Amino acid sequence: MSVKKQQTRPKRIFINDVDRYSSRHIAQFLSTCVPGESSEDAEAEETLASREPAFQIVGTVSPSTKDEKERFLLEQYASPARDELLERLWECDVVVYNISESATQQQVKEATWAITTLHAEMENFKSRKMFILVSTVMTWAMTKPESPDEGDALLTEEEFRRKRPHPSFRNHNNLEKLVLKLGKGKKSKLTCYVVASGLQYGKGENLFHYFFKVSWLMQFPKVPLFGQGTNYIPMIHVNDLGGVIQNIIELKPKSKFILAVDDSKNTLEDIVKRISDILGPGKINKVAEQEAITMKAFKPGELEYLSINLRLDAFIIKDLFSLRWTSEAGMVENMESIVEEYKDTRQLLPIRICLFGPPAVGKTTVAEKLCSHYQIHHIKIKEVIDEKITQLKEIVNEVDPENVSEEVAAAAQIQLDILNKSMEMNAGRLADHLVFDILQEKLNSKPCRNQGFVLNGFPKTYEQAKLIFSDEDTENQNLMSKAPVYNKKITPEHVFALNATDDFLTKRAQRLPQSVAEKMRYTEEEFVPRLTRYRQHSTAEETLLDYFDELEIYPEHIVSMTCSSPEVTTDDSEYTDVMKKITEMVGTPKNYGMSPEELEEEKRKKEEEQKQKLATEAAERKHRNEAALAEMAAQYEEWQKNLSEVKRQERELLEAHCLPLRNYLMKYVMPSLTEAMLECSKVKPEDPVDFLAEYLLRNNQ
Repeated sequence: MSVKKQQTRPKRIFINDVDRYSSRHIAQFLSTCVPGESSEDAEAEETLASREPAFQIVGTVSPSTKDEKERFLLEQYASPARDELLERLWECDVVVYNISESATQQQVKEATWAITTLHAEMENFKSRKMFILVSTVMTWAMTKPESPDEGDALLTEEEFRRKRPHPSFRNHNNLEKLVLKLGKGKKSKLTCYVVASGLQYGKGENLFHYFFKVSWLMQFPKVPLFGQGTNYIPMIHVNDLGGVIQNIIELKPKSKFILAVDDSKNTLEDIVKRISDILGPGKINKVAEQEAITMKAFKPGELEYLSINLRLDAFIIKDLFSLRWTSEAGMVENMESIVEEYKDTRQLLPIRICLFGPPAVGKTTVAEKLCSHYQIHHIKIKEVIDEKITQLKEIVNEVDPENVSEEVAAAAQIQLDILNKSMEMNAGRLADHLVFDILQEKLNSKPCRNQGFVLNGFPKTYEQAKLIFSDEDTENQNLMSKAPVYNKKITPEHVFALNATDDFLTKRAQRLPQSVAEKMRYTEEEFVPRLTRYRQHSTAEETLLDYFDELEIYPEHIVSMTCSSPEVTTDDSEYTDVMKKITEMVGTPKNYGMSPEELEEEKRKKEEEQKQKLATEAAERKHRNEAALAEMAAQYEEWQKNLSEVKRQERELLEAHCLPLRNYLMKYVMPSLTEAMLECSKVKPEDPVDFLAEYLLRNNQ
């Protein structure tokens, strides 16, 4: 009963830094495991799938990602204090400390604290706990085989006691020794393991990401290889590393030191060349190792990993573990699936769009805007043909046999002759089957397969589309199938039909300058026949729209915002409404976005625009202020003039009012007052005012 209960109770596993590449994918892998999956007598997959998960995953994250909880985590802790972290470790059955990704000392210090503290407290454990240190093969970097003369000599786990670390990984090596030391003792309640992990790859990539990215972007004609690349790199897929940890937890092997590497014995050159072949231009360019720093491709610490030169053989995980390998043979052998995994994890999915419509409806402008928005490739049939002819001429004229072999040059000459002969026989135009071959080659090219494309105005008919997008191999294999077959890797997944009235299109073409009309073949002699041919193709028994309908890729008719009919009837030169509708249907871009240099340039442009905007606003404010001041000065001057005029008028009015009063006083008041004042001067009374008043009252006439 207790055994059954123990089997059904999920183990609680702590993993540090679950927001980093290695720990995140290990945690994600373990969260999907079910009980008994790694045992030899594992049940059928459908039975295992119906079980509850075997592990509950908790872990630490950096403060910057604390608000982004992953689904596979039961709990996450953002940079907890030591006391809190110890409580969390105490709650767990298994503690996994991953120090494999970096030579920095922060993870090593924390892992050292964790193992020493748990060891000191293990007498208080209610049940046994397990501590797994995920280290790195960099602690083997300076180890030499016992027989150096044997070129194919391999190092195994049995020799771990004489391993010699890379100088930057001595602390990692010391921690490995400490973990093995503290885990000794039959009565110990803390079982300790050390896993020496190979350089990890898979999922969205980490250490090897630069090579994948420049290949996917086709950033260089040749993918740069830093150094000679002759060193052997021990590796393991990050999911297989998760499988190793799962087996340790469930099987509890006797050996406490476990080497986790796949069967591959590949050099760095093998790896980069294979990435370039599958994802990129197919060529590599050896450059000085220091160029990696100059090009900002790698940091010095990352180059230390890539410079390792070891051939290791892991017998424990092969003989004792029941791993469900993702990549047992290694990255090089499984590169195609690794590339698909990389694209899927990073959502680097191609966007394939086809635009068609009558001439002058705006296909080219919309296509260019879509290419800029989604960072995909604009496919115009004339440019594709010109590009192919130029490419063939360059191959034929190449003088360096290292770049082009004689066979390739001869094949290019034959193909060029065929194209030239076809153009001579068809008045400068290629035969349809040659155009289709060239277009198919372009759509199958790495840039179009990686990022995607906008196919502009071609094909035009049902038959053309069928010949371009059909997959002969698939057709031969599915003769009995009623479902339509097509090459899904080059067939557009989004089809948009732009339309407008003939009158609107004709007027738009007529408004163009003569030089532009001639260049775009929109002159009256050419435009009307082209429009007529398009309308005929649109009313044929089987149209281009019918072809995509049969494939269940239903074309979207762009409806103008200003009318209810499916026509572009407003002369919007920016095609704002059209772009909005298309981008809503297609979705967000599925690529890397802008490079750091492009982001910096974009930031610089925005800052420049902001400065220009602020300067313009400041100039406008200054102009407005100056105008306001000038207006205020004029108003003040006008007010002063008006005030002077008012005062003058008031003075004149006052003078006019004062004149009758003055006359009255001179005639009736002043004579009596003068006489009274003379009398007052003679008498000289004590109170002159009272005297004047009495005198005037007595002599009032």
